[in-house]
Order: sequence, then structure tokens, then C-alpha cells
Amino acid sequence: MVQENRKKYILKALNEREFISVNEFVGQFSVSPMTIRRDLSELEDKGFLIRKYGGAVKSEAVGNMFSFNSRVEKNREQKEKICRTASGFVEDGDIIFVDCGSTLFRLSRYIIKKNRLKVITNSLPVVSELINYSNIKVTFIGGDIVSDRKAAYGSTAEKLIGEYHADKAFIGIDGISVNNGLSSYDEKEARITLRMAGNADKVFLLCDSSKIEKDSFYRFAPVSLIDVLITEQEVDSKIISNYKEKNITIITK
Repeated sequence: MVQENRKKYILKALNEREFISVNEFVGQFSVSPMTIRRDLSELEDKGFLIRKYGGAVKSEAVGNMFSFNSRVEKNREQKEKICRTASGFVEDGDIIFVDCGSTLFRLSRYIIKKNRLKVITNSLPVVSELINYSNIKVTFIGGDIVSDRKAAYGSTAEKLIGEYHADKAFIGIDGISVNNGLSSYDEKEARITLRMAGNADKVFLLCDSSKIEKDSFYRFAPVSLIDVLITEQEVDSKIISNYKEKNITIITK
């Protein structure tokens, strides 16, 4: 098993209980104790866990990673700014994909005055926000509902997305870097994001600045997948230049 997948399994195990041991993963992954200790050290450096003798205990970041309710409160003001900016790119009559996630669902409240808008989403919070507005047609992409993420995933959801085409896709990620592309904590989310982006004329990535030039566990697409990156604060000019070379526009507010 590759290192990034091992890390993801380690964090999922840690989310389910307070302590994990090095030895349990040695047998599970058929690797040496040194390899597992190295994985734990790297995860500790990123703030995901705290090393203890023989294993590790969870940090607050682990709970935030796996729970929508926890993630939605993180960087609230930044996410609001991003979504206000993004709403300016939604026009009357548009057909748009809206990805799931703790940033993307906030876009809903800023587009409720658009006319003849069609929104295609796998996010239950997005549906809940928009369902009572007659000027907006909402299409929910069904599939396997994951309660902690409040969204639908799986092969059914991916197949259904493939039946639609949108003018614009508004997507989220857990990390993006010029060298390693887009990355996610979860393969299921990544596959939905990739499908939406692939079926839209223009792709807008909404993410707070803490995710820029950072890598998560599952790398699933090059940066060329997106057209516009919207974030909440100024980004280093060198980073902007690197993205411009990839024909990506960075918008900050």
C-alpha cells in the first residue's frame, strides 16, 4: 500500500478511537515498525495527531477532517468571502454543478436571487438551502448517503453526474499545488469532483488560502483541471505567477 493511502487509513482508525498502536498497522500493511513510525511523524508534523509511546492519539484536526459539522465552522469568515465572490460568476439562466463540502454549501445563499438557474449537486445542505426558491431548479444527484459528510457518493452518483452538462462547475478540494495538482482526504469525494469538472465548460475552485500549495492524501487531477481559483486573501506573487503559467486565474477578495 502506498504511503498516502496508509496515512488515510491511519487517520480513519484514529477518528474511531482515542489511541492507535504502531504494531496493529505493521501487521495490517505488512511494513516495518519504522515505516509506520515515519508515517505517524509526518502526520504529527501536519497537526493531525500526537505521538505517544507505541502509537498516537488523535488531535482536534482529525475530528474536523471527517465531520461536516466540524469542518463547516472552520474558517467561517474566509469561506463566506470566497462564496460571495464566486456568486458574482453565476449568471441568470446558468446550469451549474455545486460540489459538496463545507465551503461550497455557503454559495447557495448568495445565488438565491438568480433567475432560471439550474443547480446540480450531491450536497444535502445545498438542496436544503435552495429547495424553496421557485426561480431555481435543483437536481439532486443520488447515491450512497454518507451522514457525516451530508452528501451522496458512489458509482450511482458518478454515473448520474455523467448524464448532465453544465456551464460552470464550482468545486472544492483539500489541497492544491502546481507540482502535484488537486488532492483530497477521500477518494469518493475526489471522484465526484472530477466528474463535475469534466462535464462543465468552466471550472471554479473555491478554497481558503490554507489549502494553496498544500497536498492532501489522494492526488486526483492536475491543476489544469481548473480555470479559476477563488480564495479569500492575497496570495504570494510568485505563486500567482506559477498558476498563471498554467492558464489559471487566481481571484482574491
